[in-house]
Amino acid sequence: MKKSFNVNGPLPEFPRDEVRGAIAKGIQQAEEQTNMSQPPVQMKRKSKRKPLLYIASTAAAFSIMIGSAAYVSPTFASTLSQLPIVGSVFSNSGLLGLKQASEQGLTSTIGEKQTINGISVTVDEVLYDEANITVGITIDSEKELSGYYFGAGPNFTINGKNPKVSSGGYGEKVVSSTVRTGIARFNVKEDMPDSFDMGLTLEGKEGEKWEFTVPVKKITNTIDFPVHHQQQVDGIQLDVSKISLSPSGIALDYKASEKGTIDNPQVGASHIEFHITDENGKEITSHSGGTEGHFDNGLWNFSSTKSFDPISKDVRKLIITPYLMLPSGGGGVQIDSAGVETKIPFDKSSLKEVKFQPFTVEIPSQQK
Repeated sequence: MKKSFNVNGPLPEFPRDEVRGAIAKGIQQAEEQTNMSQPPVQMKRKSKRKPLLYIASTAAAFSIMIGSAAYVSPTFASTLSQLPIVGSVFSNSGLLGLKQASEQGLTSTIGEKQTINGISVTVDEVLYDEANITVGITIDSEKELSGYYFGAGPNFTINGKNPKVSSGGYGEKVVSSTVRTGIARFNVKEDMPDSFDMGLTLEGKEGEKWEFTVPVKKITNTIDFPVHHQQQVDGIQLDVSKISLSPSGIALDYKASEKGTIDNPQVGASHIEFHITDENGKEITSHSGGTEGHFDNGLWNFSSTKSFDPISKDVRKLIITPYLMLPSGGGGVQIDSAGVETKIPFDKSSLKEVKFQPFTVEIPSQQK
């Protein structure tokens, strides 16, 4: 019998305060390590699924999973720390894909502003591509704002309804004691419509709630081409199905499966990431990508779309190397349909390094 993260049924009450507190603490740890000139850490945020709640953490960062994992890459985190306030948040973000999409007119300029308790929140710009919905916001307050005032950032809905599974990331730049900018990313899933009204809700530390309704439409100048690469290594079956190219970046679709048990989603196949270089050895920067999974007849099945920087028109080959980004610690809580919680201890011994083989994808000239 199939058991899925997305089965129908009531969702246990989400521990919002605990989640936001954990995320704020993790972001603070990430910033402290960056300021100490240590290797950049990965910032992770909440996501949703039914009916399994899984919370995990690592020594250098943290992860909060409710159905799918996501991360903001070191590049995303570090560039957000340098966001200026003048001009488009996307154009000045230091993130190549957002900058390029904004300059080519692929983003939607919103400019909707709401003020509560002297704090003005403006939704500046939105981009909907194959991998993510990305939202740029500006916050201007009459009074000084404390750190992590907005916690994990905004939540979103699709035509007024909560998505079955969602994951993403949020980072912000404190420009001054009263002004900051931020970028929120929501990972795109297969069953999402090409256009819809996106509800955005941002909550403040003092109980404020800014609510927006933003029309979004997926960009159309995207080139899809099949990859159909498969390999099986140490019990993990990996299938990279396609790659999409657009001015906003590369989107890589894959599925992976591995034998396991329903009470332990912490298997190697859930930690797959990809390293991409072009034919000249230049690395294509990775940014984000949630992982959705379900358990079926003794097998964990995962799927995801990973996003990367855009490539230049002269690139003809991509060398892709899968690898596992294994956590160094963590744990979790499983909640059944009745709301009964069961702690899931982190068992590092159940995870091991796996060496995948790199493969090459040709970029046909007629598609460039």
